[in-house]
Amino acid sequence: MNALILSAILGVVLMFSGILLKQKITIRYIAFLGVLLLLVVNVMEMCGTVLFKVNTHGMIYFDRFALLFNSIVFLSVFIYFILSAKDMEKVGVNYAEYFTLIFFILCGITLTSSFKSLLILFLGIEIISIPLYILTGSDKKNLKSNEASLKYFLLGAFSTGLMLMGIAMIYGARGTFDTTSINMFVEEKPSALMIAGMLLLLFSMSFKVSAAPFHFWTPDVYDGAPTVFTSFMATIVKAAVFIAFIRLFDEAFGVLQSQWQLFVAIIIVATLFIGNITAVFQQSVKRMLAYSSIAQAGFMLMAVYAMNTDAKEGLLLYAVAYSFATIGIFAVLIKMKDYTFDGFNGFAKHQPVLAATTALFLFSLAGIPLTAGFLSKFYMLKAVMMTGKNLWLVIFAVLMAAVSVYYYFRVIQAMYFKEGEAQSLEVSPAFKWALVALAVMTIILGVYPDILFYWLYF
Repeated sequence: MNALILSAILGVVLMFSGILLKQKITIRYIAFLGVLLLLVVNVMEMCGTVLFKVNTHGMIYFDRFALLFNSIVFLSVFIYFILSAKDMEKVGVNYAEYFTLIFFILCGITLTSSFKSLLILFLGIEIISIPLYILTGSDKKNLKSNEASLKYFLLGAFSTGLMLMGIAMIYGARGTFDTTSINMFVEEKPSALMIAGMLLLLFSMSFKVSAAPFHFWTPDVYDGAPTVFTSFMATIVKAAVFIAFIRLFDEAFGVLQSQWQLFVAIIIVATLFIGNITAVFQQSVKRMLAYSSIAQAGFMLMAVYAMNTDAKEGLLLYAVAYSFATIGIFAVLIKMKDYTFDGFNGFAKHQPVLAATTALFLFSLAGIPLTAGFLSKFYMLKAVMMTGKNLWLVIFAVLMAAVSVYYYFRVIQAMYFKEGEAQSLEVSPAFKWALVALAVMTIILGVYPDILFYWLYF
């Protein structure tokens, strides 16, 4: 509750700072301090110190899982601000408003991680989505950005309609919005209304996480949006919706797992196949990362399929590993003028530190051992194996992970084994140190994941 209220207040503060403050560096420091404050008050709540005691009538509940995920989000946003906040200046003149929208998104994320009512889930998803539509089209002079924003808005509105229809059907079948109460009804044969509502929610949530075959908006939106905001959308926002996904199907539809598990398995297979195979043929690194994010969604969906302790631990680790690696890669990509694979030719010779850290982040996304990405994929596969069903899914996922190595290593090959002209990059020593620190954190989590899990249980 600490972070929920403070994130909304900080959003309003930054909105007015755009009017009252003229220096962009001051606005940036307010955003830095704001997200650090959110991290501190959230950790305080994990330790038992609640600043704002509000009776939510059981509609919101901040358990250990939700609070730890919120801490992961705030840490990721802080890293994102350190690496990319200055680059937001290049997007447009409304600098303070970009931070305002991000803090409102954080408010929505705290709702999606802790909802106990389908109404709060809907509110959280919409508080996340509406600012994202604006951020996607924030580069107003760029037609690709305008087109991406319109596509995202229209398709997002359609998926919201599916979600509302599903919630209405579930209310008709159960007579309540409370997720725990919905799960308490044990029936030998669920009603058609219940099954239809559950499937509509499955499809709408699959759209939000860009799972196939609901992924068609993703490449165009990620490619058209300003790169600095693509980084935020592809990592922190996606992880937040996955936490909502697993909470919804665990708490509301846990007793009906046999009814929806096969549907999730089909979506996983389609997502892994389409995401990985399509990424192989891309010529733009930015677009390749968009398709790879679809493939990563396939792995994260395994947590929803398995729905056990390993799945929940693995999803938290995946959120950290994927966010850190992708934020790091995009931070470098933002600095570059040429987003094609050829633009990375000879990069290691001219920018050895940036090339080394980018290579390590790519290793993590590919699931190479000693990185956080490897262990997160391992936990997903282990979670599915623990169910004792559909082990073919594990084999298929491993094969698709092998395919992903090809297109991630294409960037490394270009950086280290091809000759190219030096690009003039505006890179400060502080930026390089921040990237190195992020790379070290990725390795530490790949070796000692208990650093993260300790906070979940103690």
